Amino acid sequence: MSTPINVKLELPFKAPFDWPRTLRFFAGRATPGVEAIEDGAYRRAIEWAGDSGTLQVTRHPRKHCLVATLDGAAARHADALTAPISRMFDLHADPRAIGAFLAADPWLAPLVAAAPGLRVPGAWSGFELVVRAIVGQQVSVKAATTIIGRLVERAGKRIEDHPHERTAWRFPTPAALACADLAQIGMPGKRVAALQGFAQAVATGSVPLDDPAADTTTLRTTLLALPGIGPWTVEYVAMRAWRDPDAWPAWDLVLMQSIAARDPALVRPTQQRARTDAWRPWRAYAAMHLWNEVTDRMGAARGG
Repeated sequence: MSTPINVKLELPFKAPFDWPRTLRFFAGRATPGVEAIEDGAYRRAIEWAGDSGTLQVTRHPRKHCLVATLDGAAARHADALTAPISRMFDLHADPRAIGAFLAADPWLAPLVAAAPGLRVPGAWSGFELVVRAIVGQQVSVKAATTIIGRLVERAGKRIEDHPHERTAWRFPTPAALACADLAQIGMPGKRVAALQGFAQAVATGSVPLDDPAADTTTLRTTLLALPGIGPWTVEYVAMRAWRDPDAWPAWDLVLMQSIAARDPALVRPTQQRARTDAWRPWRAYAAMHLWNEVTDRMGAARGG
């Protein structure tokens, strides 16, 4: 059977869908060489079941659906790829129901009104997401992106004859990252050790991060036991990779500041918990609205 060259998938969603803000979130965190957001599209090189290809996702100009275009041998797996792409772009969310619930809170009502179709952007790979989370500890989103680009060049693999220069690299595999030379990469030694220790744990299978059958409660505990990984990282991964709608990265500085700005008596997460528990079971979406408010105001990626 011949390999399909190009396959288009129409993936439906429940309106509204804030596509510009979804792309903005991905753009602020795109891995240089691996991901690119341009001309209203998300693009990246992908690999599935041993086959390589390119994924492009756009919003349909008329229908309530996203259009995922698969090029190359990976297009043979279009049916299997429908689920991970849908998860990545949060297509199963019901924004009206979530928005109605959150809008009952006077703090969140104006934020929901300003961005009624806000989604929780996911991730192509939980491994990539944790790598970024570790790299991003105590640095800005921009600085983390710069370091991630260096990691790709040192431990990733360039795709020969790739048609799209900005996505012509494969993200490092866990095994490659675990043994890469990361001297002078721009991170403290302890964080490099934590990063490579995590990569080694994934490479050996002791942390089945991207196994759909893995129990996420167990994964949470396993990740927390690794050096250099704390509650923020675990909740962030649960929010974006494991699609937990109630995940809440309580120690995120932007979230803490946003809540304290509304009630100065609530400074630390332990003080804020009773207030944020009112947003259950949709705390991940509340986090997105609070991050989005700051991004709208500052004009730059903040939080997450």
